[in-house]
Amino acid sequence: MELKDKRVLVVGLGKSGLAAALFLRGQGARVTVSDARSSAALAGEIPALLEAGIMVEAGGHGLLTFRRQDLIVASPGVPLDTPEVKQVMAYGMPVIGELELASRYLQGKVVAITGSNGKTTTTSLVGKILSDAGLPTQVGGNIGLPVIELIAESKAETVNVLEVSSFQLETVVEFHPQIAAILNLTPDHLDRHGSFENYVAAKEKIFARQTAEDALVLNADDRVVQMCASKVKSQVFWFSGTKVVRQGAFVRDGVVAWVAKEGGMTEPVMPVSEIALKGAHNVENVLAAVCMARIAGVAAESIRASVASFRAVEHRLEFVADVDGVAFYNDSKATNVDATMKAVASFAGGVHLILGGKDKDSDYSLLAPLLRERVKAVYTIGSAAEKIERQLQGVVKMVEAGTMEVAVAEAAKAAAPGDVVLLAPACSSYDQFENYEHRGRVFRELVEARRT
Repeated sequence: MELKDKRVLVVGLGKSGLAAALFLRGQGARVTVSDARSSAALAGEIPALLEAGIMVEAGGHGLLTFRRQDLIVASPGVPLDTPEVKQVMAYGMPVIGELELASRYLQGKVVAITGSNGKTTTTSLVGKILSDAGLPTQVGGNIGLPVIELIAESKAETVNVLEVSSFQLETVVEFHPQIAAILNLTPDHLDRHGSFENYVAAKEKIFARQTAEDALVLNADDRVVQMCASKVKSQVFWFSGTKVVRQGAFVRDGVVAWVAKEGGMTEPVMPVSEIALKGAHNVENVLAAVCMARIAGVAAESIRASVASFRAVEHRLEFVADVDGVAFYNDSKATNVDATMKAVASFAGGVHLILGGKDKDSDYSLLAPLLRERVKAVYTIGSAAEKIERQLQGVVKMVEAGTMEVAVAEAAKAAAPGDVVLLAPACSSYDQFENYEHRGRVFRELVEARRT
């Protein structure tokens, strides 16, 4: 892909947008960035951009700016139905994302992982397994470093383990992972994609360029994921926590097992009891990771050691502290209803659940059966609070907390020894926080303050 002297517009100055702009400039492109935020809001990024010779358009998008380009790189947070983007696409202007741009320069093999939930944990675990086994490994994408920042250190022998989101996959064209995985598919980001069908279609782009030489790992316990298998050209490996699969990873008699091909010998990998991560959903994440690691050539013994020493990723059912006999858990990454259900299901009962944030056109009534069974009270925060309270009226005790500070204080006051205070909000964080990490940090700080 020749970029020298090409006019390229980067839309959206998030972490990946900034990295893309600087990379493009380094390749000799004539780069402009456009962001709806004001110059004051971008004060931290503008000096580095100007110093690199990049033009900055802040406070809105000018259609003329869009039309003057040879290529547009849209950041994941920029919807493709943004009027300016939509119009230039109608004119035939090429619009790609940072993932697609980076993939054209990234060296080595790519292991790409997507799904509605579990992406970060599984990506981190796969990265650890491969690295522990001595493979030159990089981890990035929707977790940690933008993919474009992995280019400089990538070599032919590198294995690049990438968490990829539906937002990133919307704009891929030639992205071609040698190993890909779809962990699960439940309604999420419907405010962005418009329908569950559109959301699934975006996720399915992860295998669109795969061939018979590649591998795709799918969840045999997820009906929607199962349906993807009829559309693929690659070799399909399954994982299941409930049944034996013909090719892939499964649990039998309390042991994680692997079978490399249909009719092949079953190989024990490790006892389920050695998995340190809490919850049945994390057993599924481990099974998916086992598939990818074995496909990559890592021995079962090495996988067992890596999984046994792996601990919860920050903000993902992360144990924070025990305060006066009450356990506090931070699952700020539970940004949709399905993730919250998995988090609550990890506890037998006595849960005080903090719910709320920015709504993503979600149906919170799906939580009702589990709340009745395991939750003592719900503490609502953020702009989605009214909708949550309306859809779950009469199901469980509701406390209109409004803010995280009030929610933690009220939950701590109501909880008895042996109870659990769980942040699993089922919403995005962008109404009151910068991102889910910021939300999780605030929760942790409030809990830690109660210990002093």
